[in-house]
Amino acid sequence: MESTTLEKNTAADLSEDFPLFDKLQNYEHEQIVVCSEPTMGLKAILAVHDTTLGPALGGVRMWPYNNEQEAIRDVLRLSRGMTYKAAISGLNLGGGKAVIIGDPRKEKSEALFRAFGRYVDSLGGRYITAEDVGTDVQAMEWVRMETKYVTGLPKAIGGSGDPSPVTAYGVYQGMKACAKKAYGSDSLEGKRISIQGAGHVSTYLAEFLEKEGAELFICDIYEDKVNALADKVGAEVVDPDDIYGLDVDIFSPCALGGIINDDTMDQFNCDIIAGAANNVLDEEDKHGQMLLDKGILYAPDYVINAGGLINVASELEGYNEERAHGQAEKIYDTILDILNYSEENDTPTFTASNILAEQRMGNVGKIHNIYTSQSSFTGHIGDLYKHANL
Repeated sequence: MESTTLEKNTAADLSEDFPLFDKLQNYEHEQIVVCSEPTMGLKAILAVHDTTLGPALGGVRMWPYNNEQEAIRDVLRLSRGMTYKAAISGLNLGGGKAVIIGDPRKEKSEALFRAFGRYVDSLGGRYITAEDVGTDVQAMEWVRMETKYVTGLPKAIGGSGDPSPVTAYGVYQGMKACAKKAYGSDSLEGKRISIQGAGHVSTYLAEFLEKEGAELFICDIYEDKVNALADKVGAEVVDPDDIYGLDVDIFSPCALGGIINDDTMDQFNCDIIAGAANNVLDEEDKHGQMLLDKGILYAPDYVINAGGLINVASELEGYNEERAHGQAEKIYDTILDILNYSEENDTPTFTASNILAEQRMGNVGKIHNIYTSQSSFTGHIGDLYKHANL
């Protein structure tokens, strides 16, 4: 195994074509690790954004990116989002993320994920991984064969299992909070809700919404998945290109990021945008402000989808499903606090959320300046978690 530059590009090539260190400085990352194991087909990028509050925890995404630059941009944005997600959720964790370049439907293997696990282990606990888009509990079992710095493990071996149900529950609670702010009632009965994506989180979310009596519209790039989910919850299947312009009350993006952009902005015909996808604002400041100007209530993605992080983080203390759901339920109040701050200060909700998260990081960061016998990280995971006050 060896760490390499991307596709053996020279430093000059990276600087000219994609200013990597500029990107790191812009997003204020601590570290990025590029991992390669050609015989296993592993091409991975691991990013540690901030460890002020504790070790960086974030999932590993497997996706067939068009190029390495696209993968780097994704992992930088995702890892930064994890920092803010942990902070706004009251967790003593930092932000990190990893991406594996590859098709999860064709290229998953024990060898690949064990190789990835070796790289995770080499960081000595600075980064703790979990499942994400394109990965699953089985993949985490393979990673666990090579490192103890992994969460999202099967319940049979003391883990929390698939985090999707808790993620979906948190999105559901956040969506109800948005409805409370927009309509005066948090009931979703009769509300027209479009869901982009038919993956695990979307499935559980659709089930919550169907039980409450919402009218659902769903799209996905995979016809078999969307048709199966639509049949299950009585939803109408929509072409992926038409999902943005539907006349609905709530649009719920639950696929990939960057979908709120210059091309889609004028298409939105909804009151609320609230979904599980990460980094849905293509340009945070610009498109967050545009949504505010259009009068669309936006639930910051890293807040409303924090249930997954809450779920896997609870493994570090010994998993308790009831406690994890109870913490995810608090997303309702957190979203309301952000919406109220946004209204009172006439600022986009994403900006409001960032401000509140940064306040917590700043306050706790000052506390960590006080030296104690636990002030240095150790290689033992138990000591590491004590340091993070978990």
